[in-house]
Amino acid sequence: MAVQLSLEDIDIAPTTETASGVLAFAPDLAYLRLSIVNVVFYGDPTRGDGWVLIDAGLPTSKGSIIDAADHRFGRNTRPSAIIMTHGHFDHAGSLEALARHWEVPVYAHPLEFPYLNGRASYPPADPLVGGGLMALLSPLFPRSPVNVEESLKILPADRTLPAMPGWVWLHTPGHAPGHISLWRESDRTLISGDAIVTTGQESVYEAIMQTPEMHGPPRYFTPDWDEAEQSVKRLAALEPELIISGHGQPVRGPSVRRRLHELATNFRDIAVPEGRRYANDPAKPGKSGNDTYR
Repeated sequence: MAVQLSLEDIDIAPTTETASGVLAFAPDLAYLRLSIVNVVFYGDPTRGDGWVLIDAGLPTSKGSIIDAADHRFGRNTRPSAIIMTHGHFDHAGSLEALARHWEVPVYAHPLEFPYLNGRASYPPADPLVGGGLMALLSPLFPRSPVNVEESLKILPADRTLPAMPGWVWLHTPGHAPGHISLWRESDRTLISGDAIVTTGQESVYEAIMQTPEMHGPPRYFTPDWDEAEQSVKRLAALEPELIISGHGQPVRGPSVRRRLHELATNFRDIAVPEGRRYANDPAKPGKSGNDTYR
């Protein structure tokens, strides 16, 4: 089951729609919804001191992302960096094309490098986790790595983020070995990637309609539920005021924190697909029987 966040008890962060479909909810934060997934733009366009792209959307997203960036920050203005929460196809689909187009560094956790430098594929999806057609179709989703090895950089060891002053990165594995979330303490803003998402991803209807709910990571592509649980608990302990996830609308406020704590406390009952492939047997890179390396 999922913890339901009905419209009556959730505060959706107000946004202002700008050109090319970009939704701004703070002077230096905006996002672009690309079918089922979000990319985030960090940077205040009125200041002209640079910007950062967080994640790279679907394989068909290059043009939409460039067009949105041109409208928000100025034509042909390239980012200071691309920061990857992880390398699944819906987050890294246009990464190779964007890295070539802008010639900028791509930062990721070292445990995510095999999926971003062409060396390893992710574990197979689990289509029987329940929830709807998206889950059933998940074996058809791409698992192969992208290759941006020439642009790839390790995130700073002190957990700061390049060109994002005041932000830190947090290792939040489970959905992917090198998954990270981004955190700004000053206003308690969390960019969670897929460690938690704010709409159901197993159902086509929910993914399209963006019904606001609190969920753990998308079930069909989560190979380690023990790590996923610890990541959710870590994020709940931050007491975020605003959450921007990889799927769903930005949400904020005390009701969201309550639901997040409920998810963290009852994670096994709420998020984990009982008896399914990875619930009791996490997939690890190099593990016999679940070897993701080619």
